[in-house]
Amino acid sequence: MSKVILIHEVSGLGSAGDVIDVKNGYARNYLIPQGFGVAWTRGGEKQVEQIRAARATRELKTIEEARDMKARLEAVKITLPVKTGTGGRLFGSVKPADVAAAVTAQGVGTIDKRKVEIPTAIKLTGEHEATVRLREDVIATITLSVVAAK
Repeated sequence: MSKVILIHEVSGLGSAGDVIDVKNGYARNYLIPQGFGVAWTRGGEKQVEQIRAARATRELKTIEEARDMKARLEAVKITLPVKTGTGGRLFGSVKPADVAAAVTAQGVGTIDKRKVEIPTAIKLTGEHEATVRLREDVIATITLSVVAAK
């Protein structure tokens, strides 16, 4: 097991500034190369305190912004034009990056694709739901209208 200091929030693991124990391969092959974390060292403890302090100051400002963004996301239906075949079946599926791009294109705001969670693969046109984790305690449920692109 390896100790890793998270730099960014990772769904299911923790938030920035958390020290977590993960398997060696997961840390070496995914978390560290993707920039989600750094290897824990004694000198890294100072970094942990700095990251936590920065997160605490950001949280005070962002809780109101997150609630405002949640209200805006839940008030509109996000339209996602996609390429389809016969019977409304998609070529591939809708990905979190597609949802984030559609939210930005509709002028609702910008969201990070890593915060979008699609519970089941969307492979058909129609109405679907997805969640956006704006903060640990603010989760917006958005309605996606998947339509055939012209």
